[in-house]
Amino acid sequence: MDKLALFNSTAHANSSYSNLKTGWNVKVYQKIKEGDKTRVQVFEGTIISRKHRNEPGGTITVRKVSGGIGVEKTFPLHLPTITKIEVTKKTDTRKSKLYYLRDKSAREIRRKMKTQQNPQENKEVSSA
Repeated sequence: MDKLALFNSTAHANSSYSNLKTGWNVKVYQKIKEGDKTRVQVFEGTIISRKHRNEPGGTITVRKVSGGIGVEKTFPLHLPTITKIEVTKKTDTRKSKLYYLRDKSAREIRRKMKTQQNPQENKEVSSA
């Protein structure tokens, strides 16, 4: 077994982010270093894509609308600066990539997605 295959099989075998799905609303807590200070920045939005599921290069793309402007961030799941990913709302979707949400209004998005369960009853937190 070569070194790359050995790293891929052992380093990230038990990922705590394997249960994230597209359509869910999440809060991503990321450490930001500014000068000599370190703080935690929270990015809250909807997961619109998930690529390379449980591989070391796996990513999620999170979208939110801030001040009427859509903002998307792509987070590598195994980034050491991500402290935790908190699921705030679960919804059922029929597609694995929700790129069509870029062209929809907030009302159309709410109508398109069905809420799966109450977020206060079952709040999940994934820590790295």
